Amino acid sequence: MASLLESYPDLLDTVRFDARGLVPAIVQDIRTRRVLMLAYMNRESLQKTLETGRCWFYSRSRQALWEKGATSGHYQRVRHIELDCDGDTLLCLVEPEGPACHTGSASCFDRQPEDLRRDEQPAHHSAALAAILDDLVRIIHERNLQRPEGSHTTRLFNAGMGKIAKKVGEEGVEVALASVSESDERLAEEVADLIYYLLVLLEARSLSLDAVAAVLQRRALKRTQKEKRD
Repeated sequence: MASLLESYPDLLDTVRFDARGLVPAIVQDIRTRRVLMLAYMNRESLQKTLETGRCWFYSRSRQALWEKGATSGHYQRVRHIELDCDGDTLLCLVEPEGPACHTGSASCFDRQPEDLRRDEQPAHHSAALAAILDDLVRIIHERNLQRPEGSHTTRLFNAGMGKIAKKVGEEGVEVALASVSESDERLAEEVADLIYYLLVLLEARSLSLDAVAAVLQRRALKRTQKEKRD
């Protein structure tokens, strides 16, 4: 099978990137034709997509390249790329190796309008938290692979699962104590520490947040079904 670079030798020079150097990329399951997600590519991420045969994108919030599946293992193998009539939108037909959505859903497009309820907090808080967690997961994964000297995360991985599990337990106790005797600010700090150690624990077990999200989604579905029956 020819590489993507051989199949699309002129694509990089044909795509019309916008003023920011970006182009929207629609990702579609080549087998089911279901739309999986929408993300953005710049010239470098498109180049990497063509070179590796896997979807690479550009994060507008982090201003950095990211490979779909690098932390979750849910890679998207690109089999075909199409360009729209104006040359300013890509369609990537892929074979997904797992769910596309961070919630654990096969597609990011699985919500009905009546399900789009607003939280009490502004929506941008949730988006910011998701971006922060995504970045933290990436950093922890890199620390695990590279083990740079002087890194606290490196020391945890080198110490092993027992040490990591102990830290999770200690931080859980700290959260409980802060909830009854400390300020809101201090409680938030303790919760942030616990989240960090939980992410380290998941990385040590080669388990992604997608797996946790899938559990939460199943529970939410059961709750919704129960409410409908009641």
